[in-house]
Amino acid sequence: MTEFIPPGTRFHALPSPFPMKRGGELRNARIAFETWGTLNAARDNAILIVTGLSPDAHAARNDANPEDGWWEAMLGPGKPIDTDRWFVVCVNSLGSCKGSTGPASINPETGQLYRLDFPELSIEDGADAAYQVVRGLGIDTLACIIGNSMGGMTALAYLLRHPGAAHTHINISGSAQALPFSIAIRSLQREAIRLDPNWNNGQYDDATYPESGMRMARKLGVITYRSALEWDGRFGRVRLESDRPDEDPFGLEFQVESYLEGHARRFVRRFDPNCYLYLSRSMDWFDLAEYAGGDAMQGLAKIRVDQALAIGASTDILFPLQQQEQIAEGLRLGGAQAEFLPLESPQGHDAFLVDIARFGPAVAGFLDKL
Repeated sequence: MTEFIPPGTRFHALPSPFPMKRGGELRNARIAFETWGTLNAARDNAILIVTGLSPDAHAARNDANPEDGWWEAMLGPGKPIDTDRWFVVCVNSLGSCKGSTGPASINPETGQLYRLDFPELSIEDGADAAYQVVRGLGIDTLACIIGNSMGGMTALAYLLRHPGAAHTHINISGSAQALPFSIAIRSLQREAIRLDPNWNNGQYDDATYPESGMRMARKLGVITYRSALEWDGRFGRVRLESDRPDEDPFGLEFQVESYLEGHARRFVRRFDPNCYLYLSRSMDWFDLAEYAGGDAMQGLAKIRVDQALAIGASTDILFPLQQQEQIAEGLRLGGAQAEFLPLESPQGHDAFLVDIARFGPAVAGFLDKL
């Protein structure tokens, strides 16, 4: 499978071998990243962004790539994450197919794609890899680490495993452990991919890509990324204008179905299925309770950070508000000045990507006080 790397992406070589939390190691591995702004002489104005499952390192346009990034409205000069003030680094997750080493990369020991020979991937591995990028840039302590969705998990692992690595933290729609509902959804997504005959136990190529499995996985994901309130307001029960063809009596009939189909088809050939499986499972495995005798709150209390902000959307069913509230409470137990900010956004889990009118001021207000 082809890797999908944005123009202007830079790479950091990880220590070789790079040990993995659940066993195994990577050799000659790399992490893709991009930067914005200028690192000051004191090297104390750096912010790290760690992402959700599918984004690449191109969070916003920069000198190396003028194309809009996935968080364009949030990051840049004069924006909530103001690059006139901050030096911002965004990394592509270890295990992805957007430039960082993952199952779609070449295994240097065999000369073939890793596929399912890639070691078991944990959120903690992604955190350790991101830490290596930051240290490689000559930054000892971040002013702030910002993580959203899966990145919220990664940021917590980063702070726990590397004490003193950041002064502050913004956790956006993240969690300290995977909940049963989220695990169930991701399990169905992985099953859809694995049951596609073209997946072939990970041995597919561009000509035999498991498109049906990936389409179903993506549709399930998109349904949970937004809220029922938004689906209703956006599409209602509006039907497509054309009649269904006779040869497809159970085909697309409603506009919402057409939207999901179009969204899925734009995604499937832009992400590697094995990478999707590995990253999805890493979220299910993540649980800070394992660091504190089975108590996630006490796991959070082991993190040392000066200030923190945990933000979530009231309509998020994938990472519900109680998880961000737990993060703030747990970090306070560890001595942080931590605030929980629930936002009444109708747009569900994806609100942090699209509801900048609510999420932008929250992020800007926290950073302005630093």
